[in-house]
Amino acid sequence: MNLDKKYQHLQEILSEFDSVAIAFSGGVDSTLLLKVACDHLGVDKVFALTATSPIFPSYEIEQSEQLAHDFGVRQQFIASNVMELTDFVENNLQRCYHCKHNMLNLFLQTMVGITDTLLDGSNVDDQDDYRPGQKAVIQLEIHSPLLEAKFTKREIRELSRKLGLSTWDKQPFACLATRFPYGSKITVDRLKQIDQCETWLRLQGFSHYRVRCHDHLARIEVAAEDISRLLEEPLRLDLIETFKHNGFDYVTLDLQGYRSGSMNEVLPET
Repeated sequence: MNLDKKYQHLQEILSEFDSVAIAFSGGVDSTLLLKVACDHLGVDKVFALTATSPIFPSYEIEQSEQLAHDFGVRQQFIASNVMELTDFVENNLQRCYHCKHNMLNLFLQTMVGITDTLLDGSNVDDQDDYRPGQKAVIQLEIHSPLLEAKFTKREIRELSRKLGLSTWDKQPFACLATRFPYGSKITVDRLKQIDQCETWLRLQGFSHYRVRCHDHLARIEVAAEDISRLLEEPLRLDLIETFKHNGFDYVTLDLQGYRSGSMNEVLPET
């Protein structure tokens, strides 16, 4: 099925609903879903729900608000209590399941009396990585129109580009908890450290990056073509000063470069 037919199928799926709430992060997937829903159902039939928490990069929250404003859609921010969940902060292999289940439940409670349908931006490529959060989506019977229409990440980006969305080439959204190795306790202070250091990288013009937190050591991932730039003076010295000012004792650069889900590389194959 080509992209135009998948786009048509996505619209047909959305036509089944009178109104919808969308779990909206401001990432590539949920932005496309929100845009198509607004265009097809009308903004008065669409409601964006966005979770706030120290686990979400501050920039992502701001960008989601700007996007919702640009689309003219109602948006509600919902404070997540995920940092109060022991199963989450202890960071076991089911961390994402506990977070996703908690967040979706909050969304379902919030939308009572507004709409009966909650959508999320899951897609075909989400089935290729270790994503325990998908179990919560299935358990709570959340609809995933992009997955149902068999959209891949590449196709989501391509359709986003055709529709003029600024997010079409944005790096994949992932909460800051993904910067910790499994078993390493997640704390608010560490999350703030990572957020501030990643903000510095973004302000230097890097578009694909991660700051992985290994206790007192920061492991930086940037796109392979950006590695040499990060080593240039005075940028290298500014980086070291910034990261140490934000609490890291050691700063390293991952020579493999940026890759989504690198913390899952140590998991045994199933």
